[in-house]
Amino acid sequence: MFEWIASNLSVIIICIVVFAIIILDIIYLVRTKKKGKSLCGGNCSDCSMCGGCHNQSVPNNPDVEITEGK
Repeated sequence: MFEWIASNLSVIIICIVVFAIIILDIIYLVRTKKKGKSLCGGNCSDCSMCGGCHNQSVPNNPDVEITEGK
């Protein structure tokens, strides 16, 4: 068993580093999403989603109310 670990130590270390980077990235994405920030950069004019990923904070028509959580 120890011979196998010793012979594959570099692969094990690389896998641990890659796994840690993935976990840290997921944590960053979750925290950013909870803060309500956008991850796309905010250039909706060139986006195929055309602003569908952002909450509309200011309505185009001030007489229209925005309701969230339909």
